[in-house]
Amino acid sequence: MSVNNERDDLIRRITETQRSLGRAFAQHQSPLFASNLTMRQLKVIVILAINGSASGQELATGLGVGLGTVTGIVDRLVAQGLVSRHEDPHDRRVRRVELTDAGVKLIEEINDARLEQYDLIMRHLDTDTLRALDMVIRRIRAVADELFGPPKGSGCDG
Repeated sequence: MSVNNERDDLIRRITETQRSLGRAFAQHQSPLFASNLTMRQLKVIVILAINGSASGQELATGLGVGLGTVTGIVDRLVAQGLVSRHEDPHDRRVRRVELTDAGVKLIEEINDARLEQYDLIMRHLDTDTLRALDMVIRRIRAVADELFGPPKGSGCDG
């Protein structure tokens, strides 16, 4: 097998394994599935969790939809108590959207549930496997940072 074919085969196998893990995690009840959020509402929540706050226009750009669509999405999230609107301190004409305490709690619950699943798996791996995995994950993170830059607010040091 040529080096390129072997690399392609390894990438395919790793990707398939990641998908399989995703399906395994999805079988366990997550706060995400109990939330009754639409995909677009979830995207707004994630954008706000990453950026802290956003204007309607920033959300529209991030979602690839019009401002009118964003208004409806945000209205429903406000009604659920997950986000709030407030005046932009730098431009009174702009309304910014940010997560409420309930929205922050939802994101934390979703992330915590996922991390608990990973932790359970990690605790079943031997120390040598964990060392190897740590090295590989750090390398993947370094390449991702090189390609895309570090995530906002990650506080990660590698």
